[in-house]
Amino acid sequence: MKLAVVILNWNGKALLEQFLPFVVEYACTQTEIYVVDNASTDNSVDIIKKNFPQVKLIINKKNYGFAKGYNEALVKIEAEYYVLLNSDIEVTPGWTEHMIDFMDAHKNIAACQPKILDQKNKLLFEYAGAAGGFIDKLGFPFCRGRIFNTIEKDQKQYNEAVEVFWATGACLFVRASLFKEAGMFDEDFFAHMEEIDLCWRLKNMGYKIYCYPESVVYHVGGATLNKMSPQKTFLNFRNNLCLIYKNTTGRVLVKMLLKRAFLDLLAAFSFIFSNGFHHFTAVFKAYKAFYFKMRKNANSWKTKKNNPYPTSMYNKSIVFQYYINKKKTFSELNKSDFNN
Repeated sequence: MKLAVVILNWNGKALLEQFLPFVVEYACTQTEIYVVDNASTDNSVDIIKKNFPQVKLIINKKNYGFAKGYNEALVKIEAEYYVLLNSDIEVTPGWTEHMIDFMDAHKNIAACQPKILDQKNKLLFEYAGAAGGFIDKLGFPFCRGRIFNTIEKDQKQYNEAVEVFWATGACLFVRASLFKEAGMFDEDFFAHMEEIDLCWRLKNMGYKIYCYPESVVYHVGGATLNKMSPQKTFLNFRNNLCLIYKNTTGRVLVKMLLKRAFLDLLAAFSFIFSNGFHHFTAVFKAYKAFYFKMRKNANSWKTKKNNPYPTSMYNKSIVFQYYINKKKTFSELNKSDFNN
């Protein structure tokens, strides 16, 4: 089979009813569609069986989260390409054909994402992926079309295919063989930033990650875990620290963690005045959890450390550029500041 579109579901009945018909309608030949259910307690599975008989079901024993939920299912699916698709994404005609043609023509590309726009306001980029993901020298992720909470209007300014640092897990095209060779998702992440970790490993294997904006999808975002949730704050901070620790080493790692501790402390106190006290405490809980994961996984993670400065990493601080130099959009950043 050429392509497996795999949707991870957890209590997403309404989303499946709204968006799965588009996936079915716009499926190309040599494509099979799977829904992986993470032990939903609504009647998602019944809805699929009744209304979407052409969709294959894989039912996990419990809610494994994003990383393990996909890992459990993908080892059971044979295909040349996997498309990991969030249940809250509206796909468009040709969304897979454009991407697969591009990846077939460029064998050095391991993973790719489309241009992702906001399903609620289709003139805007969407937070989780936009037109391709990047990371700065301190491990802060950002996107073409979105830096922190500044989201740009899509004016075709990012319509060229470019190499990026990471492709979003909301709509991730990846070569199945390389996904498995890289070790699949790190299940300790549970959810959030596991795709950045995967892409970093793929880049260290010598492959490239791309955004190909000829393919376009629309993402609701935050449908499973709202961005105002303290749990999301916890996962983002904990997993970002794990990401840094796993993929850097030596003096580089020490410098990054010290600088991050200072900036994360500032962020924690800012939450008191913006998101609330629970987000403030979530940051400290994240550091505590990171410490225990670091001790638990020190030996296994050490073997995976490789190049701390791979291609497409931003060699400056995006925090400094955004808050001090007031560079709010990706196009304002100097191209020479990205690793070649």
